[in-house]
Amino acid sequence: MALYLDTKNQVIHRQTIFIGSLNSSIVHPREVFKEAIKRSAASIICAHNHPSGDPSPSNEDIHVTKRLFESGKVLGIELLDHIVIGDQKFISLKEKGYL
Repeated sequence: MALYLDTKNQVIHRQTIFIGSLNSSIVHPREVFKEAIKRSAASIICAHNHPSGDPSPSNEDIHVTKRLFESGKVLGIELLDHIVIGDQKFISLKEKGYL
């Protein structure tokens, strides 16, 4: 899921971008930022859940976060955070230092 924000960090749109299988999802920056460009978003926040209940980021989560961050820099649309949601808890990849 992605939240698209204006220059005052107010949510202007939210959208489910991908629905994964039990243990994987294919995320491409093109699809995430297509909506951001369409909505003239200044920044985005991405979030996804781990059905296992453990919000610890996988290597793929970290890789995708870095790709989204770099893509956003090129486009001028900042990735503010990527949040992984588990069972009654979450992890911010920004707080963990991946952004």
